[in-house]
Amino acid sequence: MDKFSNFQSLQEAFQEIVKNKNKIKWKKIQQENLSLDYVILFSSSLGKILFDELERLVEYYSGELTKVKIFGKYHQIPREQVAYGDTGVKYTFSNVTVPARPWFPLLEAVRNLIESLTSFKYNFVLINRYRNGNDHIGEHRDDEKELDKHTPITSLSFGQQRTFVLKHRDARLKGKLKRNIAPVKMELEHGSVLLMNWPTNEYWYHSVPQRKKCNGVRINLTFRKITDL
Repeated sequence: MDKFSNFQSLQEAFQEIVKNKNKIKWKKIQQENLSLDYVILFSSSLGKILFDELERLVEYYSGELTKVKIFGKYHQIPREQVAYGDTGVKYTFSNVTVPARPWFPLLEAVRNLIESLTSFKYNFVLINRYRNGNDHIGEHRDDEKELDKHTPITSLSFGQQRTFVLKHRDARLKGKLKRNIAPVKMELEHGSVLLMNWPTNEYWYHSVPQRKKCNGVRINLTFRKITDL
């Protein structure tokens, strides 16, 4: 399948998904101050086409943009990462400001699909590529001031299935302040979409821990609305 027919087939598949969006059966996951929606949106074959196209088209950061500053020291990010978005959009986390590269047609088509399904507008996507089970992301909250907190962060996963762990902020405290709140664990499957709705990111930390037995590549796209431009 050549490049043009790949993109054309994806557009047709996306149109069919939007046409039948009322038939999509989202799974609602709720806990104290946690609200998630989850579904396997893409078939295995359609997900494979998307995975292959992302592998072919996405160019990840190099140099200083592959590091984050933690407690005054720079550390190599344990995965590959890049951002795309509208002109002038940038995002700061772990003391590193990430400039968004211009959208290319495939990412615009995926964004349009997500906007049609969620009725929210997005101007930024962060792409993380986990090369194997050694790559991971530590516990954190996407609570930066430039994020529109009332717009869900929409996370798409392709390739290797990985465990997604959420931990309430009060369960991370020490001593008498610590609360016994069980973590929420879920498997983010190939072709899946996860909506992290407000106020989840204000109360819950999330992570993708190491999994030594996971040898495959995982590509994750998180669509966000940036307001502080």
